Amino acid sequence: MLKLPGLIDPHVHVREPGQTHKEDWDTATQAALAGGVTLILAMPNTQPPIFDAQTLELALQAAQAKARCDYAQFLGAGPQNATTAAALARRAAGLKMYLDSTFGELRLDRMDLWQPHFEHYPKPYPIVVHAESRSMAAAILFSALYDRPVHIAHVSREEEILLIKAAKQRGLKVTCEVCPHHLFLSAEDIPIFAGNHPGRGEVRPRLATRRDVHALWQHLDVVDCFATDHAPHTLAEKDSPSPPPGFPGLETLLPLLLTAVSEGRLTLHDLIQKCVTNPRRIFSLPEQPETWIEVDEQVVYEIRARNHFSRCNWTPFEGWKVKGRVRRVVLRGRLAFDDGQILVEPGYGQNVRH
Repeated sequence: MLKLPGLIDPHVHVREPGQTHKEDWDTATQAALAGGVTLILAMPNTQPPIFDAQTLELALQAAQAKARCDYAQFLGAGPQNATTAAALARRAAGLKMYLDSTFGELRLDRMDLWQPHFEHYPKPYPIVVHAESRSMAAAILFSALYDRPVHIAHVSREEEILLIKAAKQRGLKVTCEVCPHHLFLSAEDIPIFAGNHPGRGEVRPRLATRRDVHALWQHLDVVDCFATDHAPHTLAEKDSPSPPPGFPGLETLLPLLLTAVSEGRLTLHDLIQKCVTNPRRIFSLPEQPETWIEVDEQVVYEIRARNHFSRCNWTPFEGWKVKGRVRRVVLRGRLAFDDGQILVEPGYGQNVRH
């Protein structure tokens, strides 16, 4: 058995409150443990979104009752909550800013709406931006202007990774993450895994070209974290006339990465740096004592959604042959997952920002 530290996923959509038919804190954290992830950071674009003390408490109460792995909850940046969000920074995983298309209380469609958050959110706490292409360049400019760290979520294109590389070379406080679906899938793969249901290929950022995928692999030294952007939707929703964007990913993260290790495309050191060491540093996360995972790195099998704990019950990697299966997960000294069985009760997970 290969023994690894418990993984950290800094980008998870739990869907609670408001959309628990897709996922909730119980199923999301079961999926996390089954995937070897012992700490998740939950995104704030729920219904209602998490953007003030009342909604933060709503999410944290649900997590306290249901979560089976450790966690923290992001706050969402809105047009009018800069002061409120700053006051809650100690209780949150960080501040999430949606700089491209989103709706409702978290819509930031003008740069003058960004400024109060960069001015007021405490510098020791991270700002994470959903920013693509030119809006990503603008976010890097804001990082330089306000001399504060910015973490770029789900980088997917060659032009983006090259710009981040240039920013880092100039000493700017920029970090970034890449999702497995942007490393292993391109737009050309959508007909293969989606078939007659093109909505199953909808994700944001969109799947890019094979050249973009190649560029991400070529510049893995620029990438700080692997993050799933676990965004579960039901197949009925994905196959509807207005399919919502997003893929599940908690249970496929590690087997895909371990397969890349077995193929020589990635090293175990890289995997640990980008799934444990760097997320802990960037997000100022505490160590999880007596926490590790055990992996059978030799077993070869096919990914099947029917074996997953995620409520959405599908994956774009259905049928993929991978090498490496999580056998056991020990979380804070207790056996939490053993050969397909979740052994800790709802509420065992701890809020690392408590």
